[in-house]
Amino acid sequence: MSAQKDRWVFSFSFLLFCASSIPTRGSMRLLQELSPQEYFSSLQAGRASLAYFSHNVSPGAQPFLEQIEDSAEALQDYGVSVVKVNCPKEDVSRYCGKENAVRKAYLFRGNVLIREFPTDALFDVNSIVANVLFALLFNEVKYVETLADLQNIENALKGRSNMVFAYVPATGTAEHRAVMEAAFAYGTVHQFVLTTEATLLKDTGNDESDVSSARLLFCHCQQATDLAEPCRRTAMGQTLTMLNIHRHLKLMGAPLVTEVAEDPEKVSTVHLQLGLPLVFILSQKETYEADRRTAEFVAWQLLGKAGVALLSRDLVDLNILLRSNVALKTPDEGVPIKYLVLEDTDEVITLVENKNKIEQIQEDEEEDEEDEDEKENNNQDIQDDQVVEAVSRDKKRELPVEQILVLTEETFHSALLETARTVVLFYASWEAVSLAVLQSYTEVADHLKGTRGVLLSRVNCWDWPGVCTKENVTQLPTIKIYEKGERSVMYNGMWGTEELTSFIMLSRVSCPLKLATIDEAEGYLRGEFPSELSSHHHTSLLGVFSTATSEAREAFEEAGNILSGHVTMGMYFEDDALALSRKYAVSPPALLLARSGGRSVEGIALSKQSAQDMVRMIRYESLDIFPEITVQNLPRYLQFRKPFLILFSDGDISQMESKEMLKLAKGRPQQAFVACWLNLKKTPVGRGVLKAYFATMPSLPVLVWVNLHAGGQVFKFPSEQSITEMNILSWLEKLKAGLEIPSSTLSEEDWKPPLPAYDFLQMMETAVPELPLHTSHRRGDTPERHPPESPGGDTAVREEPAQETKAEKVGSPGRDLRGTAPRLAAREKQGKRHSKL
Repeated sequence: MSAQKDRWVFSFSFLLFCASSIPTRGSMRLLQELSPQEYFSSLQAGRASLAYFSHNVSPGAQPFLEQIEDSAEALQDYGVSVVKVNCPKEDVSRYCGKENAVRKAYLFRGNVLIREFPTDALFDVNSIVANVLFALLFNEVKYVETLADLQNIENALKGRSNMVFAYVPATGTAEHRAVMEAAFAYGTVHQFVLTTEATLLKDTGNDESDVSSARLLFCHCQQATDLAEPCRRTAMGQTLTMLNIHRHLKLMGAPLVTEVAEDPEKVSTVHLQLGLPLVFILSQKETYEADRRTAEFVAWQLLGKAGVALLSRDLVDLNILLRSNVALKTPDEGVPIKYLVLEDTDEVITLVENKNKIEQIQEDEEEDEEDEDEKENNNQDIQDDQVVEAVSRDKKRELPVEQILVLTEETFHSALLETARTVVLFYASWEAVSLAVLQSYTEVADHLKGTRGVLLSRVNCWDWPGVCTKENVTQLPTIKIYEKGERSVMYNGMWGTEELTSFIMLSRVSCPLKLATIDEAEGYLRGEFPSELSSHHHTSLLGVFSTATSEAREAFEEAGNILSGHVTMGMYFEDDALALSRKYAVSPPALLLARSGGRSVEGIALSKQSAQDMVRMIRYESLDIFPEITVQNLPRYLQFRKPFLILFSDGDISQMESKEMLKLAKGRPQQAFVACWLNLKKTPVGRGVLKAYFATMPSLPVLVWVNLHAGGQVFKFPSEQSITEMNILSWLEKLKAGLEIPSSTLSEEDWKPPLPAYDFLQMMETAVPELPLHTSHRRGDTPERHPPESPGGDTAVREEPAQETKAEKVGSPGRDLRGTAPRLAAREKQGKRHSKL
């Protein structure tokens, strides 16, 4: 059934219920005329009746009698009969005999007199119905005059029931009647409280200066437990009529937030049935708790004005913009749902309260898109970001992130303590490089599935900037490994799956690893110890120290802490260390370097070096002597800022060329230049490099000398000469003497990104300047947490308990929208044009 149809059915049925509230002139037939004897003999226990005793109707009493007659039909619906008792002239009983008796009306329940009403207080149908019901409900509807009386009632209700507090300027009015009729219908569900004191209305915090108008407040006391705090109040914005009060109480009893797991076009809630809009907060499982709090915050602000639902992107396939974070469904039939990009919760509230705001937001978005397209067209010459292009191309591919734990400010520190090593990816859910790294990270999680003592997790810094700030994350993405929540190691290598996996695996082993026997040391050099790295290709570095070389040993240990995760380092300093070092023709302190599973071990003497000197030396010595250059390992060799001697080859190089180049590399002075080769078939970007070096593509193989950090001159080894160690050394001497002419000279212009880099944390912390963003809690803190209750049932629309049963203290979520889209849409639009990725 559609929302429009539901609304008509509800309205029709309720109008039938309220039809008796409309007085008619044809109600004379409901007014009984009895003698005193007939009236008192007809009274039944528990039945109420309103009686007017009269000898004869004087002209002055005629208007009152007409109102009594008109009220008969309305009172009949509440079980109250209206009777005109005709007193004989000779009757001098209590009700007929006194002269002033005819100026009063009497309310009986059975034969017990409940209340006497002066006829001038019953001046119309509204006053009659209001006063009669007020008298009948005297024990159900509390009348208060002071704030203390109201607070006592509130405190008594806390944790048990809710309260409806009404202010009417005077009794006997239409508003008073509406409140009494509502109390008659809902008195068993809520506690009704009435006042006519204007000062009490102001004491309750009502900011309306006009006290001539009636007010109604719904007080959420059922879940309030703090006697020092008043119950939360929701004012009814409409005039006090029976229909409006019924509508307001219906809304107060609806779920505060409805969880939606189906097409929102098919969703129908009580709000839509009552003609109010429904706001959807778009969410995803990674930020469910935060989005739930945001939805509850918005729901409290819009209570009585609109409904709020939490729509999960993970459960519903929505063909909408990824950055959309709010949707609005109106009760008008045939009007499609509008998906919007809003910056904060204030805009959501304004959206509901100002209907014209929807068109304005949509116009602004269209203008922003046009401006963005125009700027992108103007910047086509500088926008060439392959990362953004690749992420955009694969954006519909769902990543298998189930094996990666999502951390928030509440779970971050506790998660670090649960596993020996916790790997944390700090990223932004909208930023291109972050999404590209997340793809590699999911592949790493698949490779390491089942690895004991390693937990892979992630923190979305766009949702939790406080966590990232406290962990000193100044650039995104960043990966850190935490050991039992204490010491952390930051990854600064390439973002490929192989490199990330290697870093995580190497971080599992102590660096340096202390070895107890010569057998362990020998096994370590062969790559057999420790066992968890036996299947992992790596270069092993073993520091050998005697008892007299404690200073060098301490520097070596400090260097190991710095290089943890990047290299494998062992340390042997037992009494027989001298015997181990002599085997490799070195004396302690010494460094033994084993490549290719220990088939060749190189001994290097360690002088009195600082830890930083050892770090630089170890980084250099752990590199391959004659490496194949790839996109992944190029930064490792560029960091030495040395000239490159590169052999470009269309496939694998020959054994003779490899042998000659390896002899050259081994015999070079330490760190004089980097001898390497590049396979154009495996690394096709090399063809672009050659085109930048030479006007035409040279024949392959070709040997090139280039110094990127000093002049940028490119020299080509003579093609008529064979590639041998002697020929190359002779050619290098000519280069040194300035006897060779460069083939080309590279531009001295810095290779900078076309657009400036982002300061992500600064962006996030200034996003909402008037309010602080979420802050994280260190271990030992006990932040108040409000996890959502577990939704019950398997229906498509999961409704939480009514809002009066929800705890009030859910806390402000910072008024930021943190669903599947960025918190600030404007920031995200800037991020789309960021080229330094």
